[in-house]
Amino acid sequence: MEQYIEKLIEQMTLEEKVAQMQQISANMADKALRNKFIEMGTVGSFLHVLGSETADYTTPAENSRLKISPIFGIDAIHGHALLKEATVFPSQLALACTFDDNLLEEIGYATAKEVCADGLDWVFSPVLCLGRDLRWGRIDETFGEDYYLASRLGSAIINGYQKDNLVAACAKHYLGYGEATGGRDSYDTEITERYAREIFLKPFKAAVDAGCMTFMTAYGTIDGKPLTASRKWITEILKEELGFDGFIVTDWDNYKSLVTCLHTAENIEEACVDGVTAGNDMAMFTCDFYENTLKAVKSGKIPESAINESVRRILRVKARLGLLDGTRARPPKSVIGCEEHKKLNYKAAVDSAVLLKNNGILPLKAAKKIAVIGENAVSVRAQYGDWTYFSHPDPKPEATAKEKTYTLLKGVKEVYPSSEIVYSQGYSISGEETEDMFNKAIDTAESAEVVIAVLGDNLDWNGEGRDIVNPVLRGRQIELIKELNAKGKKIICVLVNGKPLVISELEKYCDALIETFNGGDMCGLAVAKLIKGEENFSGKLPISFPNEVGSHPNYYNQYEHWHGGRYKDAQKECLFPFGFGLSYSKFAYSEITLDKDEFGKDESVRVSVTVENQSDTDGFETVQLYFKDKVCKMLTPVRQLIDYKKVFIKAGQKIKVEFELPIDRLGYYDENCNYRVDGGDFTLFVSGNGKDFKETAFRVN
Repeated sequence: MEQYIEKLIEQMTLEEKVAQMQQISANMADKALRNKFIEMGTVGSFLHVLGSETADYTTPAENSRLKISPIFGIDAIHGHALLKEATVFPSQLALACTFDDNLLEEIGYATAKEVCADGLDWVFSPVLCLGRDLRWGRIDETFGEDYYLASRLGSAIINGYQKDNLVAACAKHYLGYGEATGGRDSYDTEITERYAREIFLKPFKAAVDAGCMTFMTAYGTIDGKPLTASRKWITEILKEELGFDGFIVTDWDNYKSLVTCLHTAENIEEACVDGVTAGNDMAMFTCDFYENTLKAVKSGKIPESAINESVRRILRVKARLGLLDGTRARPPKSVIGCEEHKKLNYKAAVDSAVLLKNNGILPLKAAKKIAVIGENAVSVRAQYGDWTYFSHPDPKPEATAKEKTYTLLKGVKEVYPSSEIVYSQGYSISGEETEDMFNKAIDTAESAEVVIAVLGDNLDWNGEGRDIVNPVLRGRQIELIKELNAKGKKIICVLVNGKPLVISELEKYCDALIETFNGGDMCGLAVAKLIKGEENFSGKLPISFPNEVGSHPNYYNQYEHWHGGRYKDAQKECLFPFGFGLSYSKFAYSEITLDKDEFGKDESVRVSVTVENQSDTDGFETVQLYFKDKVCKMLTPVRQLIDYKKVFIKAGQKIKVEFELPIDRLGYYDENCNYRVDGGDFTLFVSGNGKDFKETAFRVN
């Protein structure tokens, strides 16, 4: 195939080569220009085309001289969700609560089958940015705040996407995008190369190791240098050092952004020179890329060898997918939204839900009358979150939901068929709130045995381009819960939200608290069955919940030194930490056992701990292993997750959980960006909830 690709490149004109580097959007405003690109038959890629339309784009390619098929890209962030009939899985942040690599791989494979069956080839997923600043709008797209968890889950879903070469995955946004100053989307990231290597590069290295076929460069900058124009980060580090052999696509209109937003290029031609010579292989949407890149090559500003290399990488991915030799195979359309994927989605929704508080009200086996309160109890748009047919490729706020989607209200009605279920909205997150709306909810709950209050946010307050200063419950949500509490009502609060919110006041007034984030199609049924006890909670938080709006940063793996050790006007500890999550099972941990106390740098530590289920309920437990280098020449965090295992433990059963930890994973990057492992003392921590830790020490010689 490599020889075939070289022969193709030899046959291609410069115009045909540069056209392969151009990606055009199906929903662009200038339809005449779009049609011109389609008719060329040589454009490398199109995005936001759904299956019923692909023939309009492929026919000109089939009739072209070299007959090179375009590759169709789509934002399948949590399922093929831009297609209404497809399966909408929980968001990445919700899925991260599962700590389940196998489940993520299954979801990736299911998504790939639906995307491929729809005639498409390429998913712009996974997002490997870290969600560490809650002001940032795109927290919902991440796997949370920890690079190790993001590395594991990202690799798993990539394996699923690319199984059987159904679709190409795209690791994004390279690099440090989520760490932008002030949580400002696409803004400058004030981090050093050493810090980037220590934290933000690691999930992308894992993606390379997993064989991810494509990467996407971020909108923003690192230390003032646009990622799109950074030869150091794109070519020297990603392609040469890490050995990435796929192709790199810019994010949406990044070349134009270099001119109109970042002001690092005087015109599009200069931007194309900067981007192509940096190592970008394909331009997403910037329609001026084609003509200006041709001009720059002909004038000698871009060597044709750089064009050849980009085309080689693009054709290599197309070859892997069977787009060059006519071997592209697709599943039947019937796989889209099929029953098998619905069952997988239900499991994902169950395993994604996190029980944050339970004073004994759960499980709620029965109730004569249940009041379901809250706008988000019936809002599919809020339950889905960003990047679904409600929001993309064009906003559709009035879109209707699929019949098979379970809101919380629908789920409660199905799971409690013998109970009287009453509903009232009670509050409005974005719209007008009236006294009548508030009072009606109080009246609705008056004669109910229990209230299930569904709270949170919606797409007006989270998602791309919607950064916020105050991650709080908006409108009269907390006031409503306080009023119900004052009337002596038993209250189960369910959160439907795109990111952690400040809920320290809410937590005081509810009897149980459940986090679902954006739980997808089956969230309402899954949570209703969890509330009744037909399912058991196993989710753990992949991201920390703050006590106060201003207590940033809030992520768990911070440094120790701090005069005073806390903000004077806030609690030191966060409300709910990374790794936290309750269950109907009760798990007890033994002390940690190591195979010995001293190790050489080329050895591995064998770690074991016994976990006992001291309850009458079978359950899954996520055993989390952390470490700390006690003395290091560079700052090290209070602890860092380095492994985890999710295990099933029957009621009354004890199991021994074992880890093998290579010493060479305990290193750090020094001030010269060299990775090293020093001798000395290390501490290991084991926990099931991110709060209570067993610990032990060992020495490296």
